[in-house]
This record gives sequence, C-alpha cells and structure tokens, in this order.
Amino acid sequence: MKRSVCINLFTWLILIPLTLFLGTRLTGRWYYLTSTLVIIEAMLPFFFSFETRKPQARELVTIAVLCALAVASRVVVLIPNFKPTTAIIMLSGIALGPEAGFVTGAVTAFASNFFFSQGPWTPWQMMGYGFGGFFAGVIFAKRRAWRNPAGLALFGFFTILLVVGPLLDCCTLFTTGSRLSWSYAAAVFIAGFPYNLQHALACGATMLVFGKPLLAKLDRLIVKYGMMDARKEG
Repeated sequence: MKRSVCINLFTWLILIPLTLFLGTRLTGRWYYLTSTLVIIEAMLPFFFSFETRKPQARELVTIAVLCALAVASRVVVLIPNFKPTTAIIMLSGIALGPEAGFVTGAVTAFASNFFFSQGPWTPWQMMGYGFGGFFAGVIFAKRRAWRNPAGLALFGFFTILLVVGPLLDCCTLFTTGSRLSWSYAAAVFIAGFPYNLQHALACGATMLVFGKPLLAKLDRLIVKYGMMDARKEG
C-alpha cells in the first residue's frame, strides 16, 4: 500500500476524530487549538500525496482561491441553511483530488467562521466540510464519465443529507448532552433533518447548475499549467 494511502486512512479515520474527541475534554476556548490541529492534520495527506515531487505554488494558489470562493459563497448568500459552499468544496475535490478537497473544506469552515463566529462547532464543521470534499474526490476525481450534472446533483444531495449533515449534528450530540443515549441521539438527528434537507437541496442545486461549467474551467487550468500531473490518472 502506498504511503500516501496509509497517511490518508490514519489521518481521517483516527487522527482527526481523536483530535475532535480529545478537544471536547478541554476547558476554555479549546476549539481554537482543536481547529488549528485539524488544519495541520488535514494538510498532511495533501503534502504526502506528492511522493515523487513537491507541490507547485500554482496548485496551492488554486486551492487558496477555491477556499476564498467557498468562504465568500457562505458569507454573501444570505439565505439561512441554503448555501452553495459545500458544493464548491466538493467540486474542488473532484477537480484537484480528495486530499485537496479535504483541505479546501477544512480551511473554508475555519475561515468563514470568523464572519459567523468561532465556537465548539468549528472543528466539527471543518471535519464535515472536509469529508465532503474528500468523498467527492474519491468518487469522481478519476471518473470523468460520471461527471454529468444530474449525477453530480444527486451525489451532492445525498452526501449532505446522509453523511455530512449527520456528521455536523454530532457536534450537538457530543458537546451539549450531559450523557449519551440512543433516545438523545435520535432526537438530535431528527431535529437536524430539516436543516440538513435545506443544506442538501442547496448543494444539489449548485452542483446541477454550476458543477459542469466550474469543473470545465478547473480542468482547463489544470491541463494548461500542468498542475496535479495534469490529472493524468483521469
């Protein structure tokens, strides 16, 4: 197994979840420390994915621009729970690979919360948004034939509704309850379903309308400047 794959599995299945769990045990504004650690940990798989070469500055700049675009979309769109942010994060993972998708999601959640306020929810949003970008990259980065608008929209909708949304609800589950129970967990997830549905609809609609054009622009940029080995595996 490649070293980058091992780093990916260790980071996303063990290191980041463990950081979130231990972070809730701290007192004070622990979420600042936890958020910083999650960002650092999210960067590890990205840099280890370049086993034979160093990442180019143009690749890092592209990711930074996508992070800025995702942050702006969350701040500028004023409809509550109906933001295109996670769709942009997923499209980043599809175009640039799962590691870059996770970095984009984690940084977007942290940076945008300077407008919406930081709190115990920030590390969980970083994990949830990052996983959305990572999962999209795993499914679509090497499968160009699957990148049709309807497929992207359905993927975005169900990923938010069934995976990312419940993952964000885990913040409430683990940080507000006095003790865990199945009944309390069910109440948290049921209460969060309407919000997750709105979030999923926003993601699906954005993927349907803007997914293919934005991916075409990113693919042209990647090929023109030879980034990510010009996605030769795609």
